[in-house]
Amino acid sequence: MTFDVLIIGGGLVGASLAAALKPSGLSVALVESQPMADAPAPADSWDSRMYAISPGCAAFLAQSGVWQHLDMSRVQPVEKMQVFGDSGAELDFSAYQIGAPELAFILENRLLLDALWQELQQQDNLTLLQPAQCARLDWHNDAASLHLEDGREFRARLVIGADGRDSWVRAQAGISVTPAPYRQHGVVANFSVGKPHRGTAYQWFQPDGILALLPMPQQMASMVWSVSPERSAELVKLPHAELCAQVAQASNQMLGDLQVVTPPAAFPLRLLNLPHITRPRLALIGDAAHNVHPLAGQGVNLGFRDARQLAQILLQRGAQQDCGDAHLLRRYERARREDILSMQLTTDALKNLFNNDNPLLRTMRNLGLNATNRIAPLKKMLARHALN
Repeated sequence: MTFDVLIIGGGLVGASLAAALKPSGLSVALVESQPMADAPAPADSWDSRMYAISPGCAAFLAQSGVWQHLDMSRVQPVEKMQVFGDSGAELDFSAYQIGAPELAFILENRLLLDALWQELQQQDNLTLLQPAQCARLDWHNDAASLHLEDGREFRARLVIGADGRDSWVRAQAGISVTPAPYRQHGVVANFSVGKPHRGTAYQWFQPDGILALLPMPQQMASMVWSVSPERSAELVKLPHAELCAQVAQASNQMLGDLQVVTPPAAFPLRLLNLPHITRPRLALIGDAAHNVHPLAGQGVNLGFRDARQLAQILLQRGAQQDCGDAHLLRRYERARREDILSMQLTTDALKNLFNNDNPLLRTMRNLGLNATNRIAPLKKMLARHALN
């Protein structure tokens, strides 16, 4: 069977691209290794993976008909953000200051993935192949051939690698770059909180890591704590009461007493910067194309912006233009280069600046936070950038 576009990876970013291609006139197949459950998750359970979705990416998902499937009682708008340095410095943003309804939306990976797959199941130009295990990709001048482990073979003029940070598609294309490990793990957990969060996201830059508490519905908060692997191993093994006590202490009791809702989990952090994210017949999106430090909460938004840009280019191509043409795909790569690189450089620099014991750097970074907080136009520019 032959398709115009074959998307490998049915997570958030791959599924969002498939949904965005609904009006394209292209025949699309989406290959996912895991079965996508039809039954919704229990209403009293929460996913430990939470994302801060920017308003721009929420608008992209709404344009594709996905956002409308969400249960908004499980979505928390972020109206304000407070950032604290390690010597008393502070920086705050608010949606009110820039005339926006919100800075971001906090919601579960599972909730958004369910909404995406609900929309995909109504899409006439889409073939869903799941669960399906990939075995081999062959590249030809006019197409690529995907061989599945069950013996099926599919051809496509364009293959999209949306299969995550350890991308099989990337390896099959011979794109080999060694990621730069951060020597940090991200520890995630959800808590019920004793004090109202009032839609505020908090972040603390500390000598031994970066702690973020994101507001959730129902008087809860989601934690992302970037710490050393040794500290991470300690945190995930702590009794829940002790974990709550340590998080409350590290956050200066900002949200009062905490109780664990979802137990902690940890994942290694790294930087992945590829020289190219396209080849003839191939485009990479999401974590298959780039990895960034989570301190800005922009990893999944970068992926959605990849999908938005690629969909736009494919939708606007000439009627007779080959969707896997190298010149067409280079337009996508050029359009995404600045956004990806600026986010990687910014998060990498902030991580290295604050994870440093140099007394001079400590003074400079805290002076910088306070100075930025006093310059209203600069604050507005930074806040507006986060809305994309």
